[in-house]
Formats: sequence, C-alpha cells, structure tokens
Amino acid sequence: MPTGTGKSESITITNDKGRLSAEEIERMVAEAEKYAEEDKATRERIEARNGLENYSFSLKNQVNDEDGLGGKIDEDDKEALLEAVKEAQDWLEENAQTADAEEFEEQKQKLSDVAYPITSKLYGAGGAGGMPDYGDEDEPSGHDEL
Repeated sequence: MPTGTGKSESITITNDKGRLSAEEIERMVAEAEKYAEEDKATRERIEARNGLENYSFSLKNQVNDEDGLGGKIDEDDKEALLEAVKEAQDWLEENAQTADAEEFEEQKQKLSDVAYPITSKLYGAGGAGGMPDYGDEDEPSGHDEL
C-alpha cells in the first residue's frame, strides 16, 4: 500500500502456528474417504441382516397365523416354510456377527426360493402376480354361456 511517504508496505501471512500442512490435509481427506467406504459397507451389511431377520420372522408369523396364510396352505407347505425359516434363523445365530451383506442376501434368497412357489399358489400367480381378478360385474366377463 502506498503511504504519504512514498514507501510501500506489505503483509506476509505464514502458515506455521497450529495450522495443518497440505500433507496432513491430504492424509485426513484420505482417512475420511476410507472410513466413508467402511461405513457404507457396514450400513449395507446391517441392512441386509435386518432384511433377512425381518423376512424370516414375518414369514414365520404368517405361517403360524391360522386366520391368515397359515390357514390357507396345506400342512406339507407349512412344514416346508417353517423348516426354511428355521434354517435361516439358525444360520443367523451362527453367522450374524461375521457374515457380509452378500451372504445375508443369499440366505434371504434361499428362503424366498422356498416361500414364493407356495405363496404364489394361493394367488394364482402363474406369472401375473397378485390377487385373482374377480371383476366388478355380476356376470363373468367374456362368457356368454356355459
């Protein structure tokens, strides 16, 4: 800055007291990224575990509900579902602390592979999925006579 005396002044700012060096900042950013990846993997693992637990307990409750699914399926199917649920829950007890997200998903898929064919029989989901369409009319649609 020029002053009335014709001399110039300058200010130099140095980064020395309690400041982070560029290397320290880079290291901290790298650590944060590493922990973010670990956090993501942990979150995925927990979500997959919860998914398997919730699915197996829900399926077990539905099969044991005589007013719901349990009252609509035959005994062989009920036994098959309960056995598959037991296997999934036993696997969870043994592996919940060590399994990764992919292993939880594989177990959930195994359980679903047993449950889906049984439950889809109830709803006539031979590819269409969902509940049967009974229509809104008094007469069956598309049928003129029997």
